[in-house]
Formats: sequence, structure tokens, C-alpha cells
Amino acid sequence: MGVIRKVIAWLSVAVICLLALVLYVARPFNPDNNRLLARTIARFCRWILGMKRPLSGAENMPQDRPTVIIANHQQNDDLLIVGDLLPPRTVAVGKSDLLWVPFFGQVFWLGDNIILNRGRSQKAVATMRATSDAINKDRKSIWVFPEGTRSRGRGLGKFKKGAFHMAIAAGAPITMVCVADYHGTTHGWCGSRDAVPVRILPPVETAGLTIEDLPALMKTCHEQMAEAIAALAEPPGTA
Repeated sequence: MGVIRKVIAWLSVAVICLLALVLYVARPFNPDNNRLLARTIARFCRWILGMKRPLSGAENMPQDRPTVIIANHQQNDDLLIVGDLLPPRTVAVGKSDLLWVPFFGQVFWLGDNIILNRGRSQKAVATMRATSDAINKDRKSIWVFPEGTRSRGRGLGKFKKGAFHMAIAAGAPITMVCVADYHGTTHGWCGSRDAVPVRILPPVETAGLTIEDLPALMKTCHEQMAEAIAALAEPPGTA
């Protein structure tokens, strides 16, 4: 039954994206389209799946100033878990392969999201640095999976530098979204009623930092996220 619910949920994503094309064509490259679409997908699909998503630290997500949001990336189902956490005027960083996904790729492009070719790392970093202009001038927040790929149960991977270059260049805070490990468990199928807890950590300020501070910033964020993810895996009352 769980597999059936998952198939229905992902078919629903395609249908929702198809319907959302009307909004995206009417308001092309408006970043708030992304927030509305992601919220609709996440909440509707979690309802189909019967998935609970306990959330702590919601007050830590900035709503009135741009931020660089980093989150751990386990599998495609992450969209269903964290999609409704986007603050206003948020765009995401994604691989160019996403453009070929029917309906989703089209709304991703029309949402003014940042599209990277991971095979060209230097160009990718340059693109993300240039995105700092969008943060400051256009008041956009940026959502990034800093591991660059899905972990598939292997734990929090090594971070790539792009998101941190971007945050330092813009002087924007980094907000960390930590999702409990759900790969390989009963809710790895996203078809059970087990909860997938999420915690948003207080923003790490980057104002005044320079490129020399980048390694320490990455280390701090990685340590804080790894600690939070481990704590989310502990049974209630043991943390």
C-alpha cells in the first residue's frame, strides 16, 4: 500500500506542475511562484502519504530579509518534506538535468531558479557568486543542497563551496534546515505514517566575513547540521 501511495503522490507532482504552468506563464520569473508551488506539492503529497512532519525552529527561518538556506539532501522525496518551508521570494539551485523533467523542468526554469552544470565546477562557483547580486538587489533568498548530490542514507556528505561563496559575497545569513535520516527505514518509502522530523537552526551571520573565513564557516555549518540531524534520530526524551 505504501508503494501505491508513493506512486500516486509523484503522479500528483506532475499534475500540480502542469496546472501551475498557467501561473508561471502569467507571472514568469516571479520567485514567489516557487513558494506557492512547493507548498502545494509538499502539503498535498504528505496528505496522500499520511506522512507527519514535526517541525522545530520554524521561528529561525528569516521572513523579512534574504538568506541562503542550506539543507541536507537524501533523495527526491525531500521536496515533499521541506517544500513548504520556503520563505518569500526564494529560488533554488538545481542541476541542468532538471530541465528535462516533464512539467517540473519547465516551472523550474520559469521560476527564475539557478541552473548549474555540475560538470563545470568553476563556472558553477562563478554563477553562484554572481547570484549574490540577486540576493541584495532583488531581495531573493536562495535554497541550496550544499552536498551537491543525494546522500541515500550515507549520512551528511562533504559540502561544496558555492553556497558559502554566495553568502559571504552577499553578506547574507546562512539558515540550516536539518531533516532526520529517513532513507532505508519504513518511511524511506514515504508510504508509512512514521514521522520525519525537521529542525531549522538559528541563522549563521556572514556580514563582515571574507573569503579567508570560508573554510571555518563551512566547518561550523557542517558540524551544527550533523549534530542536529543526529539529535533528530534520538527517541523522544533521550536528547
